[in-house]
Amino acid sequence: MKAVFLTSLLLLLAGCSNALRIDDSYVAKGQNSRVQYIVLHYTSADFARSLQLLTQTDVSSHYLIGDSPATIYRLVDENRRAWHAGVSQWQGRTWLNGNSIGIELVNQGFYDTPRGRFWQPFAPAQIDALIPLLKDIMQRHHLPPGSIIAHSDIAPQRKSDPGPLFPWKRLADAGLMPWPDAGKVARQQQLFATSLPSVAWFQEQLARQGYEVPRSGELDKATRNVVAAFQMKYRPARYDGQPDAQTAALLAVLGQMPR
Repeated sequence: MKAVFLTSLLLLLAGCSNALRIDDSYVAKGQNSRVQYIVLHYTSADFARSLQLLTQTDVSSHYLIGDSPATIYRLVDENRRAWHAGVSQWQGRTWLNGNSIGIELVNQGFYDTPRGRFWQPFAPAQIDALIPLLKDIMQRHHLPPGSIIAHSDIAPQRKSDPGPLFPWKRLADAGLMPWPDAGKVARQQQLFATSLPSVAWFQEQLARQGYEVPRSGELDKATRNVVAAFQMKYRPARYDGQPDAQTAALLAVLGQMPR
């Protein structure tokens, strides 16, 4: 029995001596974070249901921000993939689960009534919690302004979150994203009021912003959905998906800004 024990011990020690050893003395200069985008969502549910969906099903996100109180919950480590984006595309990159951080805000989204569609406002405390979180993520991953996008940006044919009541301008005011100058937009809008660009021009400008959009020159349903996603972000007072002078002006001014 003693001989068997000694033999087993020697084999174990031999295995340990052959254990994988990695030398971390050298660090390559040519590298950066795998994270390229931060995608914002609403949960379409209350807090309890949101937490259940994001922790007990195949859907997940890196962070969840409650509504009362606006607590930030980390559900997935940033170094791991969360399942929040689904079929998606932005700036030519597809399936953004692999290169993005997902942040869900507890919010019921919208509900339809005979008087029309109503959207739930975001709690101010949620945005107060979100902004420093975004700043921290962007600093750690060295993300440029404009890396924060909506779920509706990357999947405009099937998603509308975080919706028209999300305060994108507050993020811009905090230095987190570019925003078109109101004066320049007004001047451009006057020009476009007399001569609206073609549908092909709108498609080209939307593609330059990062959207996946048809290049057919036709105002089909897919194009209208992309126009609506853009309007929901930059002109939320009306997001009917119809190309107009103000939408053209917003696209023109944004297209002139550094990316």
